[in-house]
Amino acid sequence: MQKTTQYYQVGGHVFAIEATAEQFALLPNYAPFQTDKTEQSHVFIIHTNSGPLPSIDGWEHVYTDRSDEDMPRIEMYKTASEWLFRVSLSRDGEVVSAMRCAADWSEVNLFLLPEYTRFAIDNAAMLVYAFRTTSLDTLLFHSSVTVRGGYGYMFLGHSGTGKSTHSQQWLTAFEDAELLNDDNPVVRILSDGSVRVYGSPWSGKTPCYKAADAPVAALVQLAQAPANEIRKMKMTQAYPYILASVSGLKLQPQMMDRLYETIARLLEICPVYKLDCLPNPDAARLCAQTCLP
Repeated sequence: MQKTTQYYQVGGHVFAIEATAEQFALLPNYAPFQTDKTEQSHVFIIHTNSGPLPSIDGWEHVYTDRSDEDMPRIEMYKTASEWLFRVSLSRDGEVVSAMRCAADWSEVNLFLLPEYTRFAIDNAAMLVYAFRTTSLDTLLFHSSVTVRGGYGYMFLGHSGTGKSTHSQQWLTAFEDAELLNDDNPVVRILSDGSVRVYGSPWSGKTPCYKAADAPVAALVQLAQAPANEIRKMKMTQAYPYILASVSGLKLQPQMMDRLYETIARLLEICPVYKLDCLPNPDAARLCAQTCLP
């Protein structure tokens, strides 16, 4: 089938996907981010392929991420000039897609089973975006983000902590609050030293795909508790929470060095709070009152 190339701008960075019309029809979450700025250089391009998944013969196995039962399993292999990622839907599931990536992540050949097209493209684009933009003062977060008064409030925590629930409490408590992204927003430190949070095509189980952005007012680490209490964290306290909330490839020391540097800069600019909370609107009101920019 004939393939075309479409361009998307997320967090100020442009990337490209080459696919068929049938495949693009399965990706409505990318439509708000489509751009005609093809004259602007793209940070990476993904070429979709419907052929057989590549063999691992001749590849060096470097790591398999299978820590969470309900999360995709990612097998990682490499040669001197390429990476090979094989992905399943769950920890013990069959491999449904594989991507061969240039060493610098600028070009990706994605092989997929047709019935898993959206999952395969989403997973590939999200991973490569995180890896490719680490050197560009950009962080892909695992976070829920609510915007109120023109500022973005980012809620962090492990899966099941209640990030989405807390965002919903903001929507309940404040008529002017709105959800920007519920799982994978992008944070970027701009050349003027300001920090902005952006919507993305990836938002977990909540379909919230907004090509919008806002200055970051605060990052808030959530914890379930019998009462609502909030306190500002020192940089040394906040650092491990931020590190656990951003995507990076620990197998590449150079990439991780840049990620560490960006986190350190972020913490110099943006306050981080620890919120022990109940799942109620009072928690949102306490958070909003404390974290006003």
